[in-house]
Amino acid sequence: MQTISLVLLWMMVNVFIGFYKDYAFFEHHPNWTNYLFYFFSLASLIVLVVHLWRKWKL
Repeated sequence: MQTISLVLLWMMVNVFIGFYKDYAFFEHHPNWTNYLFYFFSLASLIVLVVHLWRKWKL
């Protein structure tokens, strides 16, 4: 249950910041805020996967 909660929380934060704050979309060309959003999204995904990997490793 904690794994599902963490993944859903990660997804909701990324959807909120990316879609509702318009950092996931380019207008004509990528802005520095788009690069920053995608960098932090990828970095947080890697941290989440490593955390879950260590948590479920028996």
